[in-house]
Amino acid sequence: MDLRRVTSALLGLPMVVIVLLFGNKYVIDVALSIVAIISLHEYYHAFSKYKPIKWLGYLIAILISFMHLIPTDQLFYYIGISIPFIIVILFIQLILKDLKISVVDIAITLFGILYIDLFIMFLPLLAGTKNGKILIWYPFFIAWGTDIMAYFIGKTLKMGKHKFSKISPNKSIEGCVAGLLGGVVLSIIYTACINKFLPIYVPYEKILIISILLSILGQFGDFAASSIKRFVGIKDFSNLIPGHGGLLDRIDSLIFISPFAYILLTSII
Repeated sequence: MDLRRVTSALLGLPMVVIVLLFGNKYVIDVALSIVAIISLHEYYHAFSKYKPIKWLGYLIAILISFMHLIPTDQLFYYIGISIPFIIVILFIQLILKDLKISVVDIAITLFGILYIDLFIMFLPLLAGTKNGKILIWYPFFIAWGTDIMAYFIGKTLKMGKHKFSKISPNKSIEGCVAGLLGGVVLSIIYTACINKFLPIYVPYEKILIISILLSILGQFGDFAASSIKRFVGIKDFSNLIPGHGGLLDRIDSLIFISPFAYILLTSII
């Protein structure tokens, strides 16, 4: 077992707990805005051979800090109309730079904004809902349970004999199945605690289906990040977190889960 990986996780967990448990919606907005900025920095660094329009991605990441200043019923309207404006701004940049940047550069920029800024945006959205302080833990527990169990079975116990995909050769079918079970079990345990100690009821049958879907999506998120790293020829997005790589390496499953967690969880609670 990689002691650096365990140590980093133990040091990082209290920070997450403090922000999500004790922070109000504005604190959570700012914290996740910082996460988006760091993740974007790692993403842009991975594409250092290209010329993404970094300032636009960072600007949108900063705007996550101000999400709850906009009425919730208008927020999706503003998010929707922002996308055409973002595309127009990117092409204006291409024209003004007189082709010193390319369509590939603006495609990389737009993908980063959608993949990182937009996906992360759903976490503070979920936290800001009626039972958000409770629901926000589901994507975290499912992502953590999936990652930990997949790593434990595939790497620590070396039980992963059947490789899943060439995109990420270290991942096995056994690890993926174990990860699915880990995410679901941790989610069900959390649901049992909610139903016993808190004044709301979360239906077990619905959360079971949601947990399965989110765990599978989280593993696709891991593969999605791996496909980016394979394309640009790097092992990790950075070495920010010892044993884990970069912040984006650590949250690739979580951010992939986030939009779907918001949609599914707010529909049952």
